[in-house]
Amino acid sequence: MSKQTRTARKTVKDIAAAKGATPLVMLTAYDAPTAAILDPHCDLLLVGDSLGMVVHGLPSTVGVTMEMMILHGQAVMRGSSQAMVVVDMPFGSYETNADQAFLNAARIMKETGCQAIKIESGAYAAGQIAHLVERGIPVMGHIGLRPQAINVDGGFRAKGRTEDERERVLAEARAAADAGAFCIVIEGVAEDLAAAITAEVSCPTIGIGASASCDGQVLVTQDMLGLFDWTPKFVRRYADLREAIDMAAAEYAADVRARRFPGTAETYSLRKQGS
Repeated sequence: MSKQTRTARKTVKDIAAAKGATPLVMLTAYDAPTAAILDPHCDLLLVGDSLGMVVHGLPSTVGVTMEMMILHGQAVMRGSSQAMVVVDMPFGSYETNADQAFLNAARIMKETGCQAIKIESGAYAAGQIAHLVERGIPVMGHIGLRPQAINVDGGFRAKGRTEDERERVLAEARAAADAGAFCIVIEGVAEDLAAAITAEVSCPTIGIGASASCDGQVLVTQDMLGLFDWTPKFVRRYADLREAIDMAAAEYAADVRARRFPGTAETYSLRKQGS
C-alpha cells in the first residue's frame, strides 16, 4: 500500500517564528468550499464569531452560540489541510472563570479538531488564557476593538485614541502576552499604538484596522471580496463579487423565464438501445 502524502498544518511554533519576519496571512472562513480556496494562501484560517453577522444575519456577534462555532469549525477543518485553524470562543463561553473557559475550549477543540482557540482578551481574561495554555490549549488573544463588548461600548468604534484608552489597550496586550497567548489580534487602533504593542510583546501580532506595523493581517473574507454594500474603513476590496453574483442571478432568472434554461446541453435524453 502506497503512503499518502499529507501537507503538515502550520503549528504554534511556525506562527511564533514569524515574529518580525514575513507577515502572517489570515482570513476568515466559515465553510468547507471557501476554506479549500483560501487554504493554500493563508498561514491561519479564523472561524470567527463574525459568522453570526456575515452568515446568519445577526446584528452583532453576541448571539453566537457554541454549537454555531463548532458546526462551522468542523466545516473549515474538512476544507483545509495546510493553514492553522483557529476558532473563536463565543460570548459567554469563557468569561465566568477558568474552568468554564477550559471545558468550552476543550469541547471546541475535540469536536472540530482545530489547532487553537481565540478569546477577546480584556485584561480580565489573563487568568483564563494562562489556565488554558497550561492545559495544552493554544490561545490567540484579541485586543483593542472587541466586538463582543459592543453593548458596553455603544457600537463598533476604534480604541486607544485617548491616553487612558491607550493605556488600557497596552495593558490588555501585556496581560494576554504574559499569560501565554501565542499570537494577538489587534483590532481598530491607531498605527502608532499597534506599532508600540508589536514592539513590546514577544508574540506575533495580527492587525485588522491596526496598520501594516503588525506581524500579520486578517480580514473578513466576505468584506475583502466585496459581498456587502458597506465595508469598514480598514478593508481593501480585492473583488466585487456582490455585483458578479447579482448579474449571474439576473441572467439565470431571465433564462428560466424565457425557457432558455435548461437547454439541450443541460437536458437528459432517452438512450437508444445498445448505445
